[in-house]
Amino acid sequence: MVNKQINTKIADIRIAPMIDWTDRHCRYFLRQLSPNVMLYTEMVTCGALLHGDAERHLRFDDTQHPIALQLGGGDPDDLATCTKMGADAGYDEINLNCGCPSDRVQSGAFGACLMKDPAHVARCIGAMAKATDKPVNIKCRIGVDEFEDYDFLKSFVAQNHDAGCNEFIVHARKAWLKGLSPKQNREIPPLRYDVVHRLKQDLPDIHFVINGGITTIEQIKEQLEFVDGVMIGREAYQNPYILAEIEKHIFKNESVPTRDEIALKMVDYARAQYEMYQTPVKSVTRHILGLYQGLPRSKRWRRTLSEAHKHPEDYFDIIQDALNNMHSKKTETCIAA
Repeated sequence: MVNKQINTKIADIRIAPMIDWTDRHCRYFLRQLSPNVMLYTEMVTCGALLHGDAERHLRFDDTQHPIALQLGGGDPDDLATCTKMGADAGYDEINLNCGCPSDRVQSGAFGACLMKDPAHVARCIGAMAKATDKPVNIKCRIGVDEFEDYDFLKSFVAQNHDAGCNEFIVHARKAWLKGLSPKQNREIPPLRYDVVHRLKQDLPDIHFVINGGITTIEQIKEQLEFVDGVMIGREAYQNPYILAEIEKHIFKNESVPTRDEIALKMVDYARAQYEMYQTPVKSVTRHILGLYQGLPRSKRWRRTLSEAHKHPEDYFDIIQDALNNMHSKKTETCIAA
C-alpha cells in the first residue's frame, strides 16, 4: 500500500487542459460547479505568447482560481520568458506539456516527443523554475514510442524532480507518435494505472496526479488510495455536473448550486463578456451543452443552444429559452416543430 502522508490533505482534483475546449469561458462555467478543483488552460504555445496577442491568450476571470497555465514549447529561454508572463498574469501554477502526441506539436519539437530527451526537459524545467516562485510541473505520459520501460519513466521523473519539478501529472497511457491520431492515442494504448501507482511507491516524496479514463466518483476515490491527485478529462466537459458531485462526495461540500442556478449565471456572464469584449453568445453556449446530460428532455436544452448561430451575437436570452424548453411539458415532437 502507498504511503498516504500527502493524501491526508484536502483532495487534489484537476480538470485537464483540452485544446479548443478549456478556454476562459469554459473555465468560468466549470468554476461555477466546483470552487475546489484546479482548472487548466488549453495548451498555449510559447510562439503564441511571444509573437501573438499575449493579453488575449492569458486573460482569465479572477474567479477561476486556482488555475494553471499549460505551456507548449521546447526552448528553455522561451519557456522561461513565458513562465514569467504567466506568473505575472496571476496564474497559480505553470505546467509544461510533455504528453500531447499531435502532429502539430511534433513538428514544433514539443509535447510528448520531449519525453525522449529527459535531460533537455530538465533544462527547460530548470529555466522555468528560475523564472518564478510559482509551482512548475509537468504533464506527461508513461512512455512514448520505444521509450516505454519503467526504468526510463522513473529516470525521467527523477531528473526533472532534481531540476525543480515537484509535481507530475501522468497520463497512464503511452503515446505512439507515428500511426495513431490524438484521438486514438486516448483510446488504443492500454491504460496502465499500476505504472503510476508504482511511481508513487518508489518516489513517495514526489506529488503524483493520475490522468486517463477516469469518469466516476468511485474511480476517483479508488485512485486517491494510491496517488496524490486525480485529473479528469473529457468527462468534465461532456458531463460537467460531475464537478458538483465531486464537491459533494470528495470535498464534502453540500453547498453546490443546481443546474438551473448555473444556467442563469451563464446568462449574466454571456452578457458581460459581450459588453466587455464583443464575445458572441455562441462562444459561451457551446461549452454548456452538457449541463443537463443524462436528464429527461436534455435534448431540448442542447437543441436550443445549438441554434445560437441563427440568432444575433448578443441574444443572451437563448440560455433562458433553452431552460424554458427543457422544463416545458410539451412533447419532443412539439418542441421539434
